[in-house]
Amino acid sequence: MNLRLKQTPGIYMVGFMGSGKSTVGRHLARRLGWNFFDTDEEIEAAEKMRIADIFELRGEPEFRRIETEIIRQHVRWIERGRPAVVALGGGAFCEEANRELLVHNGVAVWLDCPFETVQRRVAAATHRPLARDPRAFQMLYEERRDVYRQADAHIPIQTDDPDVVVDAILGHSLFK
Repeated sequence: MNLRLKQTPGIYMVGFMGSGKSTVGRHLARRLGWNFFDTDEEIEAAEKMRIADIFELRGEPEFRRIETEIIRQHVRWIERGRPAVVALGGGAFCEEANRELLVHNGVAVWLDCPFETVQRRVAAATHRPLARDPRAFQMLYEERRDVYRQADAHIPIQTDDPDVVVDAILGHSLFK
């Protein structure tokens, strides 16, 4: 296994909304026997409101500040020997401060999901503030791909079966 991962056992799931970060992350954590955390769920619990409401009432910059604090907290726990798989929100890896924090504290795994699949998965979701405008949604998808490419591992998503994706992650050279 990768030396950086042995020193700080953190796997950070990155990718666009609807790419399967939470679902795959839960399965991966279960397979490894590690803890699992979803930063979006933690933000909602800590703030006692939905992310869409935080965006609307406080704005995206405040949401990103809260998100970075949650990520820092997990990095500290991982540094203390608490192995974890952490599903990040779709925009978290796009923040340079977050990428810098993660690059030294585990590995980032990009779940590269085709746009059509993402679109299908989030079509019924009303809780995603950045998915409300279809044209802006597709532009955001394209813009973020350049940032996601900076992740340590690139996992193309070709199925909705999370166990197949977990097999692909664990088969990546980073985990051998």
